Amino acid sequence: MLRHLRPALVLLTGLTLVTGLAYPLAMTGIAGALFPAQAQGSLVRDQDGTLIGSALIGQTFASERYFHGRPSATVAPDPADPAKTVPAPYNAANSGGANLGPTNPALIERVKADLATLGAENPADPVPQDLVTTSGSGLDPDVSPEAALFQVPRVAKARGLSEESLRALVAGQVQEPSLGILGERRVNVLALNRALDLGPMPARQAR
Repeated sequence: MLRHLRPALVLLTGLTLVTGLAYPLAMTGIAGALFPAQAQGSLVRDQDGTLIGSALIGQTFASERYFHGRPSATVAPDPADPAKTVPAPYNAANSGGANLGPTNPALIERVKADLATLGAENPADPVPQDLVTTSGSGLDPDVSPEAALFQVPRVAKARGLSEESLRALVAGQVQEPSLGILGERRVNVLALNRALDLGPMPARQAR
């Protein structure tokens, strides 16, 4: 019996050490050496070193002076009743979509309200789809170039800037599909808003 078990135990131990310990440690070390920023979560820091977010996770910008991301349907436990949940946009600990069907009254009312608000901000252009729809993860940090450009009139008015200068800023933040074919053209909202604050513009206000 032992003669038959020994090879299996040796193989199990060897594979556990190689694939469960050595390989993960080696890949972690290589990733940290070659791609240190990405390995640490693609963190974004302000000029003084203050952590302001991650390039991989969206965040809420409520001020009219900033570009807004797409809606997020993530939730968190209700502090008053842990058995219930409350909205918590871009909650990285609980990513996910709303799972509401296209005929759900709550979804229809929310989209209608968002369309009315956005339409009042910029009645000259149609509202881009990604400004009223959530992503599957609820953490999407990007919007389409069209969604960013749609918000230019509001941000320009709030900051007292020309729309032409903001359109140029948006154009400079557009990321092309990876390798030219993977994904779509996009704008990272945090990077765009950071560029707003770092440029020759009025001082930052609270988000």
